Amino acid sequence: MLFVISFTAATGAVILFILAEQLTPWEIGLIAGLGAMVGDLTIFRFIKDGLVNELEPLYERFGGSHVSHVLHSKYFHWTLPLIGALIIASPFPDEIGVSLMGISKMKTYKFIFVSFLLNFIGIFLVISISLLLKH
Repeated sequence: MLFVISFTAATGAVILFILAEQLTPWEIGLIAGLGAMVGDLTIFRFIKDGLVNELEPLYERFGGSHVSHVLHSKYFHWTLPLIGALIIASPFPDEIGVSLMGISKMKTYKFIFVSFLLNFIGIFLVISISLLLKH
């Protein structure tokens, strides 16, 4: 869970690298992927349930129809989740990627699956590359 939040990402990375001395990248990817998914789900539910409703009056006051038209176009319908997925799979903190997926009105069960898969792949690759560079 520490690996997905900006303030604790460095601490989470250090813990993962220390665990890499005892566990395989597959084990770390599975366990840390689950933890990262829980952290992402917390952010996702906050964005989807609370933040969008809080920002709606501000959004409507400052030209909501123009922004709404752009955000609901066919291009943004698939690009927001794609950009969010790339950010989640990267070793960077996930807040922006999770926010983009929350704004895109992705279903929670789809988000859980995508988040776990992307975090597993990202963490597995980071640990594998660090082990290759270490030797």
